[in-house]
Amino acid sequence: MPVLLAEVLEALSPKAGDLIVDGTFGAGGYTRAILASGASVVAIDRDPDAIAAGRSLEQQSGGSLTLVQAPFSMLDEHVESADGVVLDIGVSSMQLDQAERGFSFRADGPLDMRMAQAGLSAADVVNSFKAGDLARIFGFLGEERHAG
Repeated sequence: MPVLLAEVLEALSPKAGDLIVDGTFGAGGYTRAILASGASVVAIDRDPDAIAAGRSLEQQSGGSLTLVQAPFSMLDEHVESADGVVLDIGVSSMQLDQAERGFSFRADGPLDMRMAQAGLSAADVVNSFKAGDLARIFGFLGEERHAG
């Protein structure tokens, strides 16, 4: 269940006939609540596992839910206009809890950290980039003040 579900629903005020974009589908918590209001949803997620897990909800929705595997930065390619948008940005607990995804240091797993399993893994980066490049990455993206 999303932490700010009540607040997001209050801000969106979804109703029958509305089209709401869930730009970070994840486990579908916001989408389920929005569908329950009678609105339609286009839900986007870059994680193929999240989209695959949501297919049964899409089938049960009677055409009210459309799932799209893509980063939310591409939502304009999939939706022309909408009555509201929700973005719950960040790594989900679903991804952190799966050691094989490589997002967490709490359990042994590969050093991966890729949402869509495409491109360089974290292991590729730390084993092939120069120390100065890694320091810039940790400093800028990781906001680590002492990175270099």
